[in-house]
Amino acid sequence: MKRVLIAMSGGVDSSVAAWLLCRQGYECVGVTMKLYDNAAAGRRGHTCCSLEDVEDARAVARKLGIPYYVFNFTQEFDRQVLRRFAARYAAGATPNPCIDCNRYLKFGALLRRAETLGFDYIATGHYVRRLRDGHSGRWLLRTAADADRDQSYVLASMTQEQLARTLFPLGDLTKPQVRQIAAEAGFLNARKHDSQDICFVPDGDYGAFLERYTGAPLSPGDIVDREGRVLGRHRGAARYTTGQRRGLGLSAGAPLYVCGKSMEHNTVTVGPEAALYAGRLLAEDWTWGAIPALTEPRRVLARTRYRQPLQWAAAAPAAEGRVLLRFDSPQRAITPGQAVVLYQEDMVLGGGTICRVL
Repeated sequence: MKRVLIAMSGGVDSSVAAWLLCRQGYECVGVTMKLYDNAAAGRRGHTCCSLEDVEDARAVARKLGIPYYVFNFTQEFDRQVLRRFAARYAAGATPNPCIDCNRYLKFGALLRRAETLGFDYIATGHYVRRLRDGHSGRWLLRTAADADRDQSYVLASMTQEQLARTLFPLGDLTKPQVRQIAAEAGFLNARKHDSQDICFVPDGDYGAFLERYTGAPLSPGDIVDREGRVLGRHRGAARYTTGQRRGLGLSAGAPLYVCGKSMEHNTVTVGPEAALYAGRLLAEDWTWGAIPALTEPRRVLARTRYRQPLQWAAAAPAAEGRVLLRFDSPQRAITPGQAVVLYQEDMVLGGGTICRVL
């Protein structure tokens, strides 16, 4: 009998994943990853990793009759996620910490712990599918059957080794089906709301988190237009993201949006919405999925943010393992630090990090 270590967040998705694997005959053990101190994060509202979530996961494991544990990964989370997040913001990028958490914690640290303990697989409640290509022998990450729930964008950094050792029981289900299974199984979290916020920034105030985490206040500076004229003052460049309109404190005859920032000069640049559109980007730090590497130009589908409709583009290899992507149509608010993921039909070709907008 194959042994599976199931990452249980206390939510309905991971609970039903555990239920399905138990019924498929796996020897299952549930585990919740403690990643950070809620009080230190200034937790408000519903996020993950709370005592309530641990109790919900424990209750489901008890109902399923499987062992359940809490693993403390707070030091690893601080090193791999929080520090990277703060450093990238300080450098002017806008990172996606959920992708780093998946990459380094769920499918990194947890998988290593599972191997040490003698488990064959880990499993999560993500909405994606995986398939072994009989011709190439590669593991393919595929989009979920429910396009509205597909999470392939945040899992595109998974390696072949990680895909080989991970199960995704929900890939062929819709969210209503998952909630129905949970209700019929008698799970108390069957109608529990999904976590929406970044777990350690539950109030959405990135600036306040950075000040708490680094112990240094963000320095005010000038808000300028694209010609360099000063229009106002900002409260720290790291508080602003590309495409932002609200909270600028500017009076203008037409709407203005953040279209760039300089950490070197501590300025935030604003302009009309038209200034947000770009047709090319350069991306680095690639993980390849359906192909070993991009060795020649090819037509692809791509997305530069979570749940963005797929866009046609031409991808070409560039120096130092980077990829140059040219979209058929200009895209709005392409942001350095965010992920870009390439697809062929429903298969993930690979994922990288945007380093320049051209």
